Amino acid sequence: MAPRDASQERTSTPDTVERGMATLSTLRIGVKAFVEKNGEKRKAEILSIQTRNGQPHYYVHYEEFNKRLDEIVPASRLDLTQEVEWPAPEAPPKKSQRANAPAPKAAPVPKTVAGQKRPRTSTTSRKNSETPELTASTGNVQGKPSRPSLVGGKENRPESDHSISVIAPEIVASTGTPKPDDSDIDIVDLQDAAAAAKASNPQQTGPYSREEEIEKLRTGGSMTQNQAEVSRVRNLGRVQMGAFEIEPWYFSPYPASYALAETTYICEFCLSYADSPLSFERHRAKCTLLHPPGNEIYRDDHFSFFEIDGRRQRRWCRNLCLFSKLFLDHKTLYYDVDPFLFYCMTTRDQHGCHLVAYFSKEKESAEGYNVACILTLPQYQRRGYGLLLIAFSYELSKREGRLGSPEKPLSDLGLLGYRAYWAQTVVDVLTDESRGPEISVEEIGALTAMTTPDVLHTLQNLNMLRYSKGQHVIVLTNAVLEQKEKQREKERVKGRRRIEPDRLQWKPPVFTASSRTWNW
Repeated sequence: MAPRDASQERTSTPDTVERGMATLSTLRIGVKAFVEKNGEKRKAEILSIQTRNGQPHYYVHYEEFNKRLDEIVPASRLDLTQEVEWPAPEAPPKKSQRANAPAPKAAPVPKTVAGQKRPRTSTTSRKNSETPELTASTGNVQGKPSRPSLVGGKENRPESDHSISVIAPEIVASTGTPKPDDSDIDIVDLQDAAAAAKASNPQQTGPYSREEEIEKLRTGGSMTQNQAEVSRVRNLGRVQMGAFEIEPWYFSPYPASYALAETTYICEFCLSYADSPLSFERHRAKCTLLHPPGNEIYRDDHFSFFEIDGRRQRRWCRNLCLFSKLFLDHKTLYYDVDPFLFYCMTTRDQHGCHLVAYFSKEKESAEGYNVACILTLPQYQRRGYGLLLIAFSYELSKREGRLGSPEKPLSDLGLLGYRAYWAQTVVDVLTDESRGPEISVEEIGALTAMTTPDVLHTLQNLNMLRYSKGQHVIVLTNAVLEQKEKQREKERVKGRRRIEPDRLQWKPPVFTASSRTWNW
């Protein structure tokens, strides 16, 4: 197969695009014009046109920029002295073959004689009402042994190979936990629109080079974009949560009336939402919740972790999913929270436990995932809380006695966070002098609860895999050792927060079949 030309792939505008001059009255959705941003003129696509105080405002998406940087700009920031790109005209609908096909002739109805029963014209209804036969999936069949369940991870699959070997980088890039399908979307119009968009723009299945992957993360936001038109425009303008005022990044399916509110108020304890200060103050006067509604399973001098069952606390978990959708473009699950457990990280003060970050986890993951969705709230980002949350998820996997991996695909910030944690954890194991000079990939995974593909992925990113004397070996490079020394110096000055396993008061929960599924 011929190599791909990255320069041709990054060309965002085809040569056949119609260009021309435009005025404010002729601008429409889909037009690409130059917009002033940080003192520079940048090309942006108009996604929505709004009228505020009698003046037009435009919701634009900047080309080659992340979706979270989309914003509403006034007409004064548009540069209409340059040519704009007009959207391609919609293709006329294709006539289906059924429309051109002649109408089928009606079947002749046999005549009936007086006193004679009318003959049956069809047996479709009877066939549909017959009792289906028992199969291996509906029940046990006599004389056939029942097949064992494959639930519980990849290690229980009969086709899995328990012998693990170090493989080449291009093979590891395509291994790992498979991507989930799009069957989780529970809003019908979003699901249909996203499916149609994906069908018209299939994603690449081959491995990316490092440069292409960085470019994809920089310009694409999440690895899987929800391409439905309704979700391209951010619907909430501003969110106030506790003492923080936050600007959302993405669309979230809050009620349509909230899009008209200047500020959306969210209770930092019960996560209920209001669109006016008066209704929010009335709620706060009645709200008695001071911490997430679950069991506190970990506490140290700084943080507390709570475990919440989505089946028992549906409303709180649904509010959490709605709020997290404002900052996770790839999240598609909003209401069906029954099969999930939510682990919330909080800080404590005299007013209560304030939510800092959380991750959700399936009660029974067939793929062995230990994290389904993970988020550090924007007001607490860049403080090291994400690494602490990831470390807590792996500590739970160690208690369960199994290897864990996050659900793929990860968002852009999630991928960077996991890569930083994996690199830090693997290097800590390799630089531990008490373990000896030799260690295998399987032993690293057993010590850290990481899966073998994640360990190999980390070693390749750090350029620590070498081929010597007919086998692959792990080598600590000078760059890795220098980075480790810088990290130690930083820890001496600022310290390093760690999860202390002795403080974790938790046992792996056991659920019945009904509590692991949706219960409507």
